Amino acid sequence: MSLADSQADPGAPARGRPRSEAVERAIVEGVMKLLEDGVPLAELSIERIARTAGVGKATIYRRWNGKEELFVDVIRAAEPPDPELPGTSLRDDLVAMLEQLRRRGVMTRTSALLHNVFAQMKSSPRIWRAYQTAVVEPRRRLQVEVLRRGQAAGELRADVDVELLNDIVVGPMLLRSVMRPDADLPEGLSEQIVDTLLSGLRPVG
Repeated sequence: MSLADSQADPGAPARGRPRSEAVERAIVEGVMKLLEDGVPLAELSIERIARTAGVGKATIYRRWNGKEELFVDVIRAAEPPDPELPGTSLRDDLVAMLEQLRRRGVMTRTSALLHNVFAQMKSSPRIWRAYQTAVVEPRRRLQVEVLRRGQAAGELRADVDVELLNDIVVGPMLLRSVMRPDADLPEGLSEQIVDTLLSGLRPVG
C-alpha cells in the first residue's frame, strides 16, 4: 500500500486502523534521515526504519507491503511533484510534463540524497522495477495519452506514431539530465524543445 492510496474513495469502507498522514510522513522522513546519514539502501531494514521513525514494524507493514513500495514513496517525496496539466493545448501540456523532468534533473544534480538514491536504486532490480511500475510507466502512459488527444484535436499530423513521438519529446530532456550531467538545464528549455518539435509536426494546410 502506498501514499497514493490515501486518496482512495472516501466513501469506501475503512479497513484496519485509520490512516495517519503524520505517521506516514514520520516514516518517510525517517528513511530520508538514514539515507542522508549515509546508510545504504541494502542496509535499510524495516526494523531500523521503525526505530528511526519511532513506530512499530506493524505500523509500516500496514501502509506498505515491503521496502520496495516504501522506497518508491520516499523517492516521490524527494522529487518534484507530477505536474497538473493545463489542458489548454497540446503545447501547454507537453511543456508542463517536460518542465517536471527538467526540475527533477536539476534536483538530482543538486540533491545529494536523490543522486545517491538513484545510483543505488539502479543496482537493486527489485527497487528499480517497483519504481518503473509505480512511477515511470504511469507517466509514460499519460504522456502518450496527451499526444493522442492532441492528434485527435488536429494539433498533430494524423500519420505521426505517438509512441515514437513520446520518446522524441522526452528524449532531449532525459539526455541532458541523465546522460549529459554537465549539460545546461536552463529555464525555458522545456518550451524550446516543445516548440522546436511541434513546428514540424502540425498539420499542413
